[in-house]
Amino acid sequence: MKNTPFTHIHESLGAKMLEFAGYNMPIQYEGLNIEHETVRKALGVFDVSHMGEFWVKGPKALAYLQHITTNNVAALSPGKVQYTCFPNGKGGIVDDLLIYHFSEEQYLLVVNAANIEKDWNWCVQQAKEMGMNPNEELINASEDMAQLAIQGPKALEAMQKLTSEKVIDMEFYTYKQIEFAGIPDVLFSTTGYTGAGGCEIYIPNEYAEQLWNKVMEAGEEFGIKPIGLGARDTLRLEMGFCLYGNDINDTTSPIEAGLGWITKFIDDKDFIDREKMQTLKDGALTKRLRGFEMIDRGIPRQHYEICDAEGNTIGEVTSGTQSPMMQKGIGMGYIAKEQAKFGSEIFIRVRKKLLKAVIVKMPIYKG
Repeated sequence: MKNTPFTHIHESLGAKMLEFAGYNMPIQYEGLNIEHETVRKALGVFDVSHMGEFWVKGPKALAYLQHITTNNVAALSPGKVQYTCFPNGKGGIVDDLLIYHFSEEQYLLVVNAANIEKDWNWCVQQAKEMGMNPNEELINASEDMAQLAIQGPKALEAMQKLTSEKVIDMEFYTYKQIEFAGIPDVLFSTTGYTGAGGCEIYIPNEYAEQLWNKVMEAGEEFGIKPIGLGARDTLRLEMGFCLYGNDINDTTSPIEAGLGWITKFIDDKDFIDREKMQTLKDGALTKRLRGFEMIDRGIPRQHYEICDAEGNTIGEVTSGTQSPMMQKGIGMGYIAKEQAKFGSEIFIRVRKKLLKAVIVKMPIYKG
């Protein structure tokens, strides 16, 4: 297992550590529910240094990214961030990712930890096919960068103490390169995976301990706590954010997954799988990813069957948990298009019992 630059800190704090995507990661500290509520109500800090980072550089950078991702990269300007995905040439998704625009010839891609090697090989292959030199125009910086996510309604107020640059009123999905916590050229980004507001901070590995200590000190008056990956999952699920490997994968289309908003069918953007996705958009869908909340008591889990009132299987749960904020079971799953209307009753098969649930619009938690 790999360690992050913060692993020794997690262990010293008594975190429950488990393997995740090949890394030794903290799953929880005090407990999932406490950590979850801390982020929703105040602020918490996550070690997300396991994420992957690739630089794309050179005169073909924009054309390359327009081809290998579904969103419109040309709409970005320096300081902006975009959520998008890599289509895989077979109608599925290689990964979902963020793109940071530095200039017309320089972009940073942030990819999922479990997919770093797969994504890198895909990006290199596509660069070669476009006549680029991957050795010069692509840089895998995943091993060199550490990242903390400070999430919650008090996050930006607390982090403002650590820089003279104004960050407290930054728009969602923007970034600045600033001196922060005494560290030069920090990438400070108002992104996150919790729906609670906040930021993600990228630094060279050698500043990891300095950053952690300063962040914890700045957040102390607001009740900051370290948060494990367990609460990260329940937080994102309350928001209906997709998790690669659960809700999206190599066989799911972004159109089926409700990610049509990051799939741009515009002139001058001939992205991979455009025709396949256009066909789905025009009415060939057979299933849709939907959020639901339980009416009967029970916790849905991945791969549980979704049924109609007669017990016929109409879909499958992709993610499920007990919502700490709603105090009921919630989940996401693919449901046959005809039975995927919002407000419809569905049933989750839990240990041979059919438990009633209702399809809801995202986010599942409306607080």
